[in-house]
Amino acid sequence: MSISAELAITGLYTSLLAILFIALSFNVSRLRLKHKVSIGGDGVKPLEKAIRIQANFTEYVPLALIMLAVLELAGLAAMWLHILGLTILLGRVLHAMGLTKTLGVSLARQIGTLATFMVLLVMPVIFLVMTYL
Repeated sequence: MSISAELAITGLYTSLLAILFIALSFNVSRLRLKHKVSIGGDGVKPLEKAIRIQANFTEYVPLALIMLAVLELAGLAAMWLHILGLTILLGRVLHAMGLTKTLGVSLARQIGTLATFMVLLVMPVIFLVMTYL
């Protein structure tokens, strides 16, 4: 079996999340051009917010995708891999949408954050149970 076949589900969610990351990055670039800021946020609130949305994505998504790949290689059922992958994807979309609308509390941001944390908590537990119990 080839690696691509072994990691087909992880590859799907990696691809979708890469597209989301590019969209978030384009938004940062657009705002940098608009406000003529090349490094940092320079106190421009919309740019600073876009930078944090992108940075938050890069802080959580890599570990989630590594764990998804580990679970796929460990033989977790496809249905569960899709549930976890969709939760990561929807969580990141909701987080970005919620933070885009306001710097304060928003339901979308809260749900997105909770979804991300839950997946990052559940995936290693699943692996440990599958492997050691």
